[in-house]
Amino acid sequence: MSIRLEKPWIDLTDEHVAQLRGELGVYQIGDECGVVFIGYAGGRSLFGLNGELQAALERYRGQTMRFRVEVTSQYLSRHEELLMIHKHDHGELPRDNHAERKRKIGRIVPG
Repeated sequence: MSIRLEKPWIDLTDEHVAQLRGELGVYQIGDECGVVFIGYAGGRSLFGLNGELQAALERYRGQTMRFRVEVTSQYLSRHEELLMIHKHDHGELPRDNHAERKRKIGRIVPG
């Protein structure tokens, strides 16, 4: 089992986001070039993954974007893990993860 998020990409549309439930977990937003944002829906997220992806819909309105999610109660550690994997693979964090750029991210070497 890979530690990378390898679920299929889904177009970021109102219809697809409406199908999400209010569960806890992590998500990635991407465009044709790759992942642009890694986020999570935690205990303080209003309506869980559905609410977080609704906000992403507004943020990326008018752009062709896609998303994928992973439901997990360990959303904080999984979020950190996905950031470390992205940094390992690309040498930097996703372009829209501004808040994480201000803190130290650990290192990981995926197998």
